[in-house]
Amino acid sequence: MLYLDLFRALDAHGVNYLLVGGLAMNIHGVPRMTLDIDVVLALDEANLDRFIACAVSQGLEPVVPVPLAALKDPAMRRQWAEEKRMIALGLQNRSARVPLMVDVLIAPPIDLPAALARAKLADLNGVPLRVASIEDMIALKSGTGRAQDESDINHLEQLRDRP
Repeated sequence: MLYLDLFRALDAHGVNYLLVGGLAMNIHGVPRMTLDIDVVLALDEANLDRFIACAVSQGLEPVVPVPLAALKDPAMRRQWAEEKRMIALGLQNRSARVPLMVDVLIAPPIDLPAALARAKLADLNGVPLRVASIEDMIALKSGTGRAQDESDINHLEQLRDRP
């Protein structure tokens, strides 16, 4: 499974990340169709170097015409977010029989060290995952104006409020 290969590689490269988005919703128990993997990365240079090595090992390349190393430039990420209204840098393994899409959030509205500490540790067929907590998922999905995010928030609030 393509997802598992990526998560194995993230683990092997020691990447500090949080799984967010549709796949994280599934792991929290909310059935959701998704075609990509959404992640939030610790944006320090060492972690980004590890992530870039991981992405290269998986054949992932940006879907827009920028070098993958541009992800390491805080000014570039800020420009993407402010001028292009970009939420994530999309990466794809175009050479694969079934392409893998990975979206890396470039300016997540959460305190990442705290979110990493709150992460739900999950196991998917023996592969460790760090999944954003319900509270952090709600924070990431709040204020986007997307109907799907509003629906996800409602489901997450119901999960959070269960006794």
